[in-house]
Amino acid sequence: MIDVIVVGAGPTGLMLAAELRLHDVNVVVLERDLEPTEVVRAGGLHVRSIELMDQRGLLDRFLALGRKHETGGFFAGIDKPWPGQMDTAHGYVLGIPQPVIDRLLAEHATELGAEIRRGCELIGLSQDDDGVTAELADGTQLRSRYLVGCDGGRSSVRKLLGVDFPGEPSKIETLLGEVELTTPPEELMAVVTEVRKTQKRFGAIPLEGGGYRVIVPAAGLTEDRAVPPTLDELKQQLVAIAGTDFGAHSPRWLSRFGDATRQAERYRVGRALLAGDAAHIHPPTGGQGLNLGVQDAANLGWKLAAEIRGWAPEWLLDSYHAERHPVATDVLTNTRAQIELMSLDPGPQAVRRLLSELMDFEEVNRYLIEKITAIGVRYDFGEGHDLLGRRLRDVELKHGRLYELMHRGRGLLLDQTGQLSTEGWADRVDHVVDVSEELDVPAVLLRPDGHVAWVGEDQQTLRVHLEKWFGR
Repeated sequence: MIDVIVVGAGPTGLMLAAELRLHDVNVVVLERDLEPTEVVRAGGLHVRSIELMDQRGLLDRFLALGRKHETGGFFAGIDKPWPGQMDTAHGYVLGIPQPVIDRLLAEHATELGAEIRRGCELIGLSQDDDGVTAELADGTQLRSRYLVGCDGGRSSVRKLLGVDFPGEPSKIETLLGEVELTTPPEELMAVVTEVRKTQKRFGAIPLEGGGYRVIVPAAGLTEDRAVPPTLDELKQQLVAIAGTDFGAHSPRWLSRFGDATRQAERYRVGRALLAGDAAHIHPPTGGQGLNLGVQDAANLGWKLAAEIRGWAPEWLLDSYHAERHPVATDVLTNTRAQIELMSLDPGPQAVRRLLSELMDFEEVNRYLIEKITAIGVRYDFGEGHDLLGRRLRDVELKHGRLYELMHRGRGLLLDQTGQLSTEGWADRVDHVVDVSEELDVPAVLLRPDGHVAWVGEDQQTLRVHLEKWFGR
């Protein structure tokens, strides 16, 4: 029997497969499409996702194919400088197209031993006390102990589980594509700059190797957004918004997206779970969607592995929903707000001007950027030290860096006293005795996803928290 079937080979599913393989969990990823998509639905990684790649020893691969941007303008397109003194060693956005992200994560997952099966469409599933049966379109069946739906906003897994997906349907639609333009660059940029003074859902971004990524509001809503727009439709909208189609021709791909906002009521139904867009969809404002899914996977992976390995506390797997559902709710709230602030109506424009003034205060600017980049996330672990429940930034140690110690996806006790012990948990928690001038606490216990589970120096209290998070 397979330990876990992951449905969907996008960033969420591939990240989850890799996280599970770090714990020797047998994983099969099922992907409906025969080939990876070339459509660029996301363009980069925010700070928290960059940190996760660093924690798993992957960051150099991403940096080699991406570009660092230390720029503001993420919240509703309000152009403000990158805030200073961010609580991270990675104070930038990494521009890197989603197909490249997919490829790097697929390579990572397969290197660890995950099996990716393409051309496999899930059409049915059932479950009992022992596992899940997945029925594929070719008539075959697969049996697994658990199944996770990472199959996007139109998730088959979510529908087959009967999980409600309440929220708001799309009210606006946007066209996106990579095309060639004949208008000279200087003239093009002059037009784009002028139009973007009022219309933030418009742009033409030059691509390495030639061509442009073009974004423009659609004329209305289509019945099926899975059907890509035509080149003529894109050109008509360019003329309507900018007064010219810039001589658009030779499209590499064209796509459309809406601003629907929905969230699954439950992330777990028995032995089946949901992650990424299968669990939540929202407008792309702020570029949070892909990142939110990758972070779902980092939260779920070690918990599901612990359940399969038999050492998970009874409540641990359910904490995935308890922790990640509120985080996604917050993202849905801030993307809704951003869409309103991008409206051309007088009321939203007045609020936008006021918020722009408020963002001149460093604290406001930092708060909003930390919200979008997810480094402000704090899980509710109860009362305690200010670090409790937060992820810990990478810190320099006397003998290296913190994140270099986290590549295996295990728990970590960073002990600056040299007096503590993880005896009894050595198979799932690493004990590192080292010191850092950047960390003003005696010791911290980190979960595999990098969030602080305990702060202190008392061995007895440490044992209580080791048992709480890592079982007996």
